[in-house]
Amino acid sequence: MRSLIAMLMHETNTFSPIPTNLQRFKEWSGLTGTDALSFYRDTRSAMGAFLDLTEQWGDEIVCPVAAEAMPSAPADAETYDYLSNLILEEVQKGVDRILLALHGAMITENTLDGEGTLLKRIRAIAPDIPIAVAHDFHANITTSTVENCTVLTGYKTYPHTDLYETAHKAGSILYDTMQGQCNPVMAWRKLPLISHTLKQGTDDEPFKSFISLCRAAERKTGVLSVSIFGGFPLADSPYTGTSVVVVTDNDDRLANRIATDIAEACWAKRHLQIYQQTPLNQQIQKAKELTEGPVILLDHCDNCGSGGTQDVMTVIREVMEAGLKDVAVAAVWDPEAVAIMQTAGMGADVTLHLGGNTDMPAIQQSGQPLEVQGKVINLTDGCFRIDGPMYQGLEVCMGPTAVLDTGKMQIIVISRHIEPWDPGVFHSVGIAPEQKRYLLLKSRIHYRAGFADIARHTLLLDGDGVTTSDYQLLNFSQLKRPIFPLDPLCSFEPNTSPDSL
Repeated sequence: MRSLIAMLMHETNTFSPIPTNLQRFKEWSGLTGTDALSFYRDTRSAMGAFLDLTEQWGDEIVCPVAAEAMPSAPADAETYDYLSNLILEEVQKGVDRILLALHGAMITENTLDGEGTLLKRIRAIAPDIPIAVAHDFHANITTSTVENCTVLTGYKTYPHTDLYETAHKAGSILYDTMQGQCNPVMAWRKLPLISHTLKQGTDDEPFKSFISLCRAAERKTGVLSVSIFGGFPLADSPYTGTSVVVVTDNDDRLANRIATDIAEACWAKRHLQIYQQTPLNQQIQKAKELTEGPVILLDHCDNCGSGGTQDVMTVIREVMEAGLKDVAVAAVWDPEAVAIMQTAGMGADVTLHLGGNTDMPAIQQSGQPLEVQGKVINLTDGCFRIDGPMYQGLEVCMGPTAVLDTGKMQIIVISRHIEPWDPGVFHSVGIAPEQKRYLLLKSRIHYRAGFADIARHTLLLDGDGVTTSDYQLLNFSQLKRPIFPLDPLCSFEPNTSPDSL
């Protein structure tokens, strides 16, 4: 067999001002052929699972591209077409099966459905080719995706620590299908719901219960896979929202019943999926009163892992003015500040206008740098290997990196966007996070993968940024309405076709 394995992943924040071009993909993962296979071999990633499976099957492996970019604005048309065509060209040459790692919330200049458009193009070339798709938990599922793949599975964890298992399940079902051992059929329910990302953690209610329902259903005879997708609410499109996808062995009735039951359970708890904000100064005062650290302070409105600019200084400014001591910050994106510190050198005292380099027209805010003074205490290349459970084994690079010590706060300043979900962000620059009283992280839920075990307390700090949970700040123009919570009185009919919502 000739197997095509590939990845094309981008979580698109349509409110983000950060452009998404080919360089953006190359900075995180824009690899082809043997380079991609070498990079992902022996990693706990979706590509790592596909590689293990196809090698186990003794297949000839074709890897046209493994491309992922940190979340940002819609990808430009040229980049999307280039990356998609790498896959389509190999399909045109002829393959026996296809295994794809796709995000599920990719929007580009030329399509509101990056994944569905790609799958339709593949089907146009090879109508009968078996296709397995592994999707992110935050996928916004579309008809084009469901109708143009053989099997679809989704992560069951947020933070995402089951990339490998999800892809392995998709690939295994595809293999069994081709061996004549099963005949997958899928049922899909889409809810008129855009829940807040901060309420989607799978260790928390209500999603903890929803995932339990999925796992229980998978233990039933004839059920191959059950996935609930929280959806990515910051992708303004007609497809945005929560979905349930069930795959059974040739049993449409069973698939539809399970999908309906889980969708109804999710809708019944829709009010628990809405984040309630707290005044920033109130949370910082609470932080001052906590005597045992580390205390995790989450600057969640400026999380680059959801498309934030990672240079909004609102929360950092407030923490400084409140006089909190022994604070480590990960991280501020400011390549120019890094260059200044590199020129000054280790041990130099510098004054910087830090961050605030990016305007955010979607929320009508301009960049506001913060003047800081301190000493340069470290300069690195920003590269490290992830040892934690999320993306375990991958080599990541923050680009040229510097650490500024203000006396009360140590700020990691980076040249490439990366969300701080792994302690390597700190360890790679000589900071022991477990010894700090406060860890100020520009993150939402993913930080738990690397820091939950050492955190004594966690506080959500409602600052500024394009990953805000205040939907009133955002102009949704593409969403299908009515939708909760923007339209509180909307209803849900579980047996209605997703396309008619």
